[in-house]
Amino acid sequence: MLVNLASWLQQHLLPCFFKQCFGVDCPTCGMQRAFIELLKGNLSASLGYHWALIPMLLLFAFLVLHLIFGFKHGTVVIKILFGIDVAAIILNYIFN
Repeated sequence: MLVNLASWLQQHLLPCFFKQCFGVDCPTCGMQRAFIELLKGNLSASLGYHWALIPMLLLFAFLVLHLIFGFKHGTVVIKILFGIDVAAIILNYIFN
């Protein structure tokens, strides 16, 4: 099922508006391809496209869990994960 979803997503990639307007990659360029490769089970290829996807998925997973269970210090953890994710996106943009 995930392979079918990955195939459908691969055929319906959204174009990068930032790249179309300015001609350079945006900080999140490659995130769609990284997600598709992760759905296919290719972790190394996913990390090659955009390694900041993993912290972002962790942030979203914790956010959903916090909304369901209402952790005592959940907002602090979300802020920390958000900071890590922003730093990962910036570092990925710098090194690519």
